Amino acid sequence: MKTLFSFILILSGFLALAGDSKLQVGDRAEHTSVKMLDVSGEKLSLDDVRDANGLVVIFSSNTCPFVKKWEGRYNGLKQWADDHDVGLVVLNSNYNNRNGVDSYEAMQQHAKEQAYNFPYLVDKNSLLANAFGGQTTPHVFLFDKDYKLVYKGAIDDNYDDASKVKKAYLKAAIHSLVAGEAIAESETKPVGCSIKRKLD
Repeated sequence: MKTLFSFILILSGFLALAGDSKLQVGDRAEHTSVKMLDVSGEKLSLDDVRDANGLVVIFSSNTCPFVKKWEGRYNGLKQWADDHDVGLVVLNSNYNNRNGVDSYEAMQQHAKEQAYNFPYLVDKNSLLANAFGGQTTPHVFLFDKDYKLVYKGAIDDNYDDASKVKKAYLKAAIHSLVAGEAIAESETKPVGCSIKRKLD
């Protein structure tokens, strides 16, 4: 019994470390100049993708059931971001799946099948996921033009059915950011699969 309790404590500590949210609202993004491989074969950094009013970073993956529920909205979010002069990029930080379902080749195939209209980059060694504190796929981080974090959390309040969304958190945050208004909900709970990260 004592051994089992010790194991649970160790496991809990590991999970807390793996999901520790490092960037708080108001903090600035790190590693913005690091080049990452896109599914197009080009190497891009956050600096390359950021637009005049800021940047959306979405941690995602190829096979997570929650991603599959939400990713049909990704292209629409990209258009919404474009309309507000905000960049959008999607990162795959699943280091431990890199030789399997989240390999670069699998990412390329997935992006093609889903007709992604945005950069889908390999977050090598989970560098940005660890720096930002990305917890799940998906997990959204919205930064202003100076890379200050203004929103983090879920895309909206209904992963299961886009037609039943009552609170479009990310869209509302982008709208408020560009309008110069306070963001009503600057943090929400991310819902999804754990990132299969490489720990620092």
